[in-house]
This record gives sequence, structure tokens and C-alpha cells, in this order.
Amino acid sequence: MSHVEDSATLPVTWWKSSASGAQSDCVEFGLVDAGTVAVRDSKAPHGPALLFGRGSVSGLVAALKDGTLG
Repeated sequence: MSHVEDSATLPVTWWKSSASGAQSDCVEFGLVDAGTVAVRDSKAPHGPALLFGRGSVSGLVAALKDGTLG
């Protein structure tokens, strides 16, 4: 995992979950390249973003869906 200080500098299109709240209190994801996913706070578009390997994010989403994240 690494990070960037200003997520607006990344060449990505950001998206958030369709289950996000109306008050914009959610995270956004963006594909940086074939193997890297950026994650940021939707309320801070010029704030930092964490960079994860695509496999790590896939594993996290799968664990959240099947309830094995403890």
C-alpha cells in the first residue's frame, strides 16, 4: 500500500457505491492502472488517496459480501 497527497492529481475516473448515503459520507474508488486501485474520502476530492493492489481490494470486497471480515 502507498498513497498520494492530492487524489485530484490521479488520472482516474472516481466512482462510489450505489449504496452510498445522501450526505456523501462514503469512499470513492478509481482504477489507476490494471493493477492499482485508489481509495479516497468523497468529501475531500483534493485530499489524500490510498493506493492498493487490485487483488487486495477484490479480497476486501469479497470478505465484506460473504461476512467473513471479522
